[in-house]
Amino acid sequence: MPNSKKEGLIFGVMMCFGMVIVMSLYNAVINGTIQDFSMFSVVEIVIGLVIALVLDIAVVGPLARKIAFSLPIDRSKKINMILAMSSCMVIGMVLFMSLFGLVTAVFAHGLEVENLFTAYLMIAGKNVIMALPLQLLIMGPLVRGLFTKVVKPRLTPAA
Repeated sequence: MPNSKKEGLIFGVMMCFGMVIVMSLYNAVINGTIQDFSMFSVVEIVIGLVIALVLDIAVVGPLARKIAFSLPIDRSKKINMILAMSSCMVIGMVLFMSLFGLVTAVFAHGLEVENLFTAYLMIAGKNVIMALPLQLLIMGPLVRGLFTKVVKPRLTPAA
């Protein structure tokens, strides 16, 4: 996949964009706030995208790579590495972005909860249920395909 920092950044932007948009819509639907979509919602999504990208580049990405490469799997099979890396990324991003969602809900929508930790676990659980299949079955293959067929050829100088 990405072979340089520039390619990695472009790939990360594409993946984060797709995942943040779909997960934001998913959360709006399951929380019954889809009808309240406004300019503020767009700002929340943009902030979420920036936070997701920073987490992807600086925290979750490097940690997920380290964990994925330390797993006792057959690294010679590309699919094993894709599944390991994608799964580690989803788990890490869900843990962080669910915290972002909780904070956003508390401050922006006045979410009333007695136990923030329980609320966080509920949010993270709901998010991983959607994010893992979304990443493994739809967004991952879509972004990898677009990146390989459209973006990478434009970045690679002609021989």
